[in-house]
Amino acid sequence: MKDFGYDEGGRAGSLSDINIWGRILRYSTRHWPALAAAVLLSFFVTGGTLALPALLQHGIDGFITATNLDGAVRLAGLATTSLWYGLLVILVFGTTFVQTIVLEWIGQSIMHRIRQDLFAHVLRLDLQFFNDHPTGRLVTRLTNDIQNMYEMFTSVMVTLFNEMVRLVGILVLLFLMNVELALLMTIFVPLSALVTVLFARLARARFRAIRRQLVRLNSFLQEAISGMSILQLFGREGKSRREFEDLSHGYLERTLSQIRLFGTFMPITEFLSSLATALILWYGGGEILRSRLTLGELVAFISYMRLFFQPLRELSQKYSIVQSAMASAERIFQLLDTESRIAEADRPIDKPAAIRGELLFDKVRFSYDQHQPVLHDLSLTLRPGQAVALVGTTGSGKTTLVNLLLRFYEPQAGTITIDGIDIARFALADLRTIVGVVLQDVLILQDSLLANIVMNSGRNRPEVEAILARTGMARFVGRLPLGLDTLIGEGGHELSSGEKQLLAFARVLCRAPAILVLDEATAAIDTESENILEEAIADSFKGRTSLVIAHRLSTIRRADHIVAMQHGRIVEQGSHEELMAAGGYYAELVAMDRHNGNGE
Repeated sequence: MKDFGYDEGGRAGSLSDINIWGRILRYSTRHWPALAAAVLLSFFVTGGTLALPALLQHGIDGFITATNLDGAVRLAGLATTSLWYGLLVILVFGTTFVQTIVLEWIGQSIMHRIRQDLFAHVLRLDLQFFNDHPTGRLVTRLTNDIQNMYEMFTSVMVTLFNEMVRLVGILVLLFLMNVELALLMTIFVPLSALVTVLFARLARARFRAIRRQLVRLNSFLQEAISGMSILQLFGREGKSRREFEDLSHGYLERTLSQIRLFGTFMPITEFLSSLATALILWYGGGEILRSRLTLGELVAFISYMRLFFQPLRELSQKYSIVQSAMASAERIFQLLDTESRIAEADRPIDKPAAIRGELLFDKVRFSYDQHQPVLHDLSLTLRPGQAVALVGTTGSGKTTLVNLLLRFYEPQAGTITIDGIDIARFALADLRTIVGVVLQDVLILQDSLLANIVMNSGRNRPEVEAILARTGMARFVGRLPLGLDTLIGEGGHELSSGEKQLLAFARVLCRAPAILVLDEATAAIDTESENILEEAIADSFKGRTSLVIAHRLSTIRRADHIVAMQHGRIVEQGSHEELMAAGGYYAELVAMDRHNGNGE
């Protein structure tokens, strides 16, 4: 069975892992009154359940077989006993119902808190983490693993307590009722315990196999659906369908294996229970004939005995759920313990009231892995208000510079400063308002155009309209059905590539960054949208330091200074005229650009 690169690492959770239990209990402490109530209710449930066979015995021996009593007295006594039996059943039902509601509330509340903490933590992790971990695996942490823990809280923790109390109570009652029958029944206890332990171990392995396969399935689905246009464009529908069939079939096989295990275990436990019942019935029947045991005592004993084997079955199944939940808890807490490699400054400086925009890369060295350097001791200075264009072929390190400037990654050597201040001293939120980036790929929220532009910048509608008017983008908004109130994103108005770029530009301008970065922002837009964007760029360059990554000659020539990069090094820099006159690497890039129809 191929895994297609989607695997689930880590060991299985262990019941003896004190650290995991401690962290689970810490999430439970705020709900201790409700947990205490659930435990208290369990005593009522267990006590009521154990009283039922005793009432049955009382009805049989006290009235049904009591031939020495008058018939009317026997009927009246039997009616009273039946009434108490019915009231006790109602009490057990009601108590169980309340306990279930309490446990469900506790489980939902705890899982809600863990889910919120986990997602908030994921939001703070660095980009390298997301490059190393498939999206489907992270989605599984927030969905399936959380659900596994929820099942443990709702159907296991107090239920295990219930069953253990019931087992102890039943054993005590059985030995009090008849020592010989109790000893006879205990012959089957070691065998039942052995079957239970064996089942739990086998179930643990199968549960883990199911979880691993589910992660593979989720990861594949996430990548296939998000990349559907590429699959269709390159005709990979058939191959993707076959891969999904393999993954889905693997999940089916593992699930059926678990079902077969359950299908084998349940009849075995039922067989042992029935065999014990037959033995007790044979021996107890003989005791009745010898007048050393009453019929009521035998019926009550058999009822208690069947109640004894039921918790054994329950405990084995709950054990499997606990194992699954512990494995999920281990992975969740591992993710919560994962530290971002981009650390906030211990004491970040306050964002300066005025930023000149001087940007300095000083001997910066960086690699995404230790074997293939991307930047080699690169030094570059952008003076305040200067527009610098970075040019070079794919893989030359242009976008890496932007990622380092935004602290998506940390350089292995060298420093990056803004107005002489190391960017690591800024709070990340402040740094990413100082530096505004317009990317080629634009995230569109399912909301109005206004909400997509404002994001968390705090701008109001008049301010947004003023920015659009000043940069010429009001023409684009005016063509939309409801203007700024047009719903865009999934289920709303579809934007063209050019319109998305205009939106991204307006979004960045709302944050009024001191340093503006354009990363291939005009690479895939139409001529009309580019003309509108030209006005926005021209207005935005005024008094603002700008770093432009572009292939189009029209965008590059607007820059004050051009830097040509190759293999992570600066090979040429100067004005357009100077570099063209030199006839070097930059001139070759321009010639290729003109040949491809992107020049002026």
